[in-house]
Amino acid sequence: MRWTDRGEILSVQNISKRYGDTAALTNVDFNLLAGEVHCLVGENGAGKSTLIKILSGAEQPDNGRIQIFGKEYAHLTPRQALEVGISTIYQDLELITSLTVADNIFLGHEIKRRYGIIDYHTQNRKARELIDSLDVDINESAYVEDLSLAKQQMVQVVKALYTNAKIIIMDEPTASLGIEETKALMDLVRRLASQGMGVIYISHYLGEIFEIGDRITVLKDGRVQAMYNTEEVDLDTVTRSMIGRERSLFYDRQRVAHGNTVLRVHNLSKRGSFEDVSFDLHRGEILGFGGIVGAGRSEVMNAIFGVEPKDGGKIVIHGREVNPKSPWEAIRLGLAMIPEDRKTLGLFDIRSVLENMVIARNEATGLVLDHVKEQEFSKDLVQRLHVVTAGLKQPVGFLSGGNQQKVILARWLLSDAQILIFDEPTKGVDIGAKAQIYKLMVDLVKEGKSILMVSSDMPELMSMSDRIAVVREGRLVTIVDSKQVTEHELLGCFLEVHHDGGVVV
Repeated sequence: MRWTDRGEILSVQNISKRYGDTAALTNVDFNLLAGEVHCLVGENGAGKSTLIKILSGAEQPDNGRIQIFGKEYAHLTPRQALEVGISTIYQDLELITSLTVADNIFLGHEIKRRYGIIDYHTQNRKARELIDSLDVDINESAYVEDLSLAKQQMVQVVKALYTNAKIIIMDEPTASLGIEETKALMDLVRRLASQGMGVIYISHYLGEIFEIGDRITVLKDGRVQAMYNTEEVDLDTVTRSMIGRERSLFYDRQRVAHGNTVLRVHNLSKRGSFEDVSFDLHRGEILGFGGIVGAGRSEVMNAIFGVEPKDGGKIVIHGREVNPKSPWEAIRLGLAMIPEDRKTLGLFDIRSVLENMVIARNEATGLVLDHVKEQEFSKDLVQRLHVVTAGLKQPVGFLSGGNQQKVILARWLLSDAQILIFDEPTKGVDIGAKAQIYKLMVDLVKEGKSILMVSSDMPELMSMSDRIAVVREGRLVTIVDSKQVTEHELLGCFLEVHHDGGVVV
């Protein structure tokens, strides 16, 4: 059934929202049909998050109309949104990991017997029925903390079904998933649509949009820039609508001549995570690390940066063997790290942009912090990195994902780091911010610094890396020249298959 044959279940007209002097949305029109996957794309700050917050009842619009299943609303409360059948699944999982799958599904709506005793047997049975209806492989009695990220996302979908959701909003659902996990989740989204649900799907991975979407709406600077039928548009057209540049420009980096070896890792091991990992990193080089999620890439980086202790092997920096036992020791050795989970591991959400930038530098005169210099350095970096913020005093947690990433980058630009670890540097970051981060990475290696980059984004891995180290099941199995390998061949290395279907030797 084509989307044009489906009935409209949600519509917003002339929706606007301002925060002080900033127009987050201006006269936005958007609609959703039953059985449709309607993709919402745009750079960070384009207004996507504001729109879905209005639809979920977390924010109220300044003006405009919302119509859901034929009934009109000036605005929604969170309770109303749930009652009319809207469920929002955010990138940051909203589950209690120490509880079982069934416990999470029924949390707040428990089935009880006499005297308020929870009927766990009935909850487990009903949870099993809901899971089976989606044809997904999840044990209702399993603890959420033992599930993969993809299955945790699926639990949130099952929970939405229990609350009788008819419209599901998915915000960057695959940002933390690997290739196979992404495929499983996208199969689930298709099944939801085939059952007549409407899905609003937000993702920075434009390849997903074309694989799963029926229609695409592009937001830019809080306005609807364009709306396309997916089958009638190509990737470059959507990209130009988002940022006004050809997609190919993002992946055409300047190459830099390499110098001496600055980091040598030999037989690095940590029981249960990885073993016998060896590689060299040269001055001015970007060494990429590829592989499926869970292969052990991030664990290797954590051991180098002193986050987790290694069990064996050597780390040699500039010819001297070192053994950082903490991130602070690693920083003193000239290392820096941008972690994959920037929100939990990289930022102090309630502290200001300035404090997050200068925390690794501690600019001081004697025993007194030099706040004037801190202000000067931070202001300069905000301008240099094009950080969109209301000011240096704004809490960093209020910035978009791309701007939060730039704040962490600024922190290490203020340090003396010569070897930088970028773990998923553009995860959850829009295309425009990606281009700026890529340019900064190239500028860093032109200055003689060196980068270890973990990435699950294949175009990013192939275009930004000079060489690519493939990690599979905790072992570094090969290092390839990024210019001498195809995407298909690289994926075969990740999954241990040749492009002709044979087994990788």
